[in-house]
Amino acid sequence: MLNHQKDPLFILIKSLSKSEKRQFKLFVGRLEGNTNSKFIALFNHIDKHDNFDEKIILKKDIVSKLQLSNLKANLYKQILKSLRLSFANQNIRVALREQLDYATILYDKGLSKQSLKILDKAKAIAIKNGEKNIAYEIVELEKVIESQYITRSTENRADELAIQAKELSSQNVIASKLSNLSLQLYGLLLKVGYVKNKKDYDEVYTYFHDRLPKYDSHELGFREKLWLYKAYLWYSFLIQDFLSCYKYARKWVDLFESNPNMIKTNPVFYLKGVHYLLESLFYIRHQTKFNETLNLLEQNINTKLILQNDNTKVLGFIYLYTNKLNVHFLSGNFKEGLSLVTEIEAQISFHKNRIDQHHIMLFYYKIACMYFGVDDYKSCIKYLTKIISTKNISIREDLMCFARILNLVAHFDAGLDENLDFQIKDTYRFLLKMNDLHAIQKEMLKFLREVVDLYPHQIKSAFKKLHASLLKYEDHPYEKRAFLYLDILSWLESKFKNESIANIIQNKARKLLR
Repeated sequence: MLNHQKDPLFILIKSLSKSEKRQFKLFVGRLEGNTNSKFIALFNHIDKHDNFDEKIILKKDIVSKLQLSNLKANLYKQILKSLRLSFANQNIRVALREQLDYATILYDKGLSKQSLKILDKAKAIAIKNGEKNIAYEIVELEKVIESQYITRSTENRADELAIQAKELSSQNVIASKLSNLSLQLYGLLLKVGYVKNKKDYDEVYTYFHDRLPKYDSHELGFREKLWLYKAYLWYSFLIQDFLSCYKYARKWVDLFESNPNMIKTNPVFYLKGVHYLLESLFYIRHQTKFNETLNLLEQNINTKLILQNDNTKVLGFIYLYTNKLNVHFLSGNFKEGLSLVTEIEAQISFHKNRIDQHHIMLFYYKIACMYFGVDDYKSCIKYLTKIISTKNISIREDLMCFARILNLVAHFDAGLDENLDFQIKDTYRFLLKMNDLHAIQKEMLKFLREVVDLYPHQIKSAFKKLHASLLKYEDHPYEKRAFLYLDILSWLESKFKNESIANIIQNKARKLLR
């Protein structure tokens, strides 16, 4: 029996809206006999149940055991056919593919002029919307038709198509190289996070510049510029150049805002651009611009300026609530931030089949930090345990490492130090295994190992000493990344100043706003 959480058919049916289910039933009912077919019976059964159990289906005599696999495949295909009809009105790529299919059918029937007429209109729409791969396919089909029939559509038609094909091919090659580089850098960022040392920096620098294609910025179209800005953005994140991150995230968003029709046709890319603009503003601690950009993002989502589909709804939730949490990290208002936790968990549960594990764990880490900020260490540890216990290899390595460091600090502050020595050793082994043991982590582990044996009157000076030791790393090109995950300096200040960590961060935030 397949796990209902992983069965593709079950997930697809449960993802359908009421209108999509209604459309599907109308779609399959267009031919006599379909309404009583077995795959409709299977559809209705899955739609009514919260679990997918093949044994129950077989008991209901909907289908025999031998036929079930084929029936599921047929139902899956029929649902996609039905969805394709509605998405042709919502998605420019689906609409263009549909026109290309129609033109191919007309060509196969020998109706070449009708085919060329459809292709010419579709090509203009494709080029206008930056869909140059489809535009190239259209030109190639036009060349086939023109080479086999004397259409007399225009003079010098062959030369015109040849030049157009060459230009589109050249642009697609540049776009492909830039998108490959962008994707590879993004994958590297998700896997290992920021560069850890000079060796890492040199490798990333060489990797980026060796693969960056030569280009003339004046000849780049929308899609090529988008991939170029993405590549520079991921590179800047990897090397922790957050001002450069802001520069290219700003270019990314400005590209869309100067081409507003592209927001409708590429809503996911626009959402991502705004999110990374917010993330870069968060890292450079520009609270005013951060709040303005976040308000604009929420307004665009609520007013549906951004096309609403299942994908954009999930991304809208992830990006909006990630940055709503970040608002409280910038201001130090952790108590207010905790009001978001219930809603975040409800949304994670609702979108569980669409949110990747990495983003879920990122939410858990931020929630853990929020609880840490209000001295609720047991709740902090609860969320960190969710990260530490996961076996999912897609979780970012640096997130896993700093979750363990924060876990040690939370145990120490909670007075749960009976097994602290064992946890320190376990964390030390993990960091070595991840090749992620660096100066700040070494200092922290050493301090936690020693502080439990100090007399009460010695502890405050120990915190002060560690603070002075770590302060020199605040602007270090590689060590400073530790402060992006855990504000260790503010935690230490709170200990020797006898203030809450929230007050320390709030005071720092007020100074930045002056």
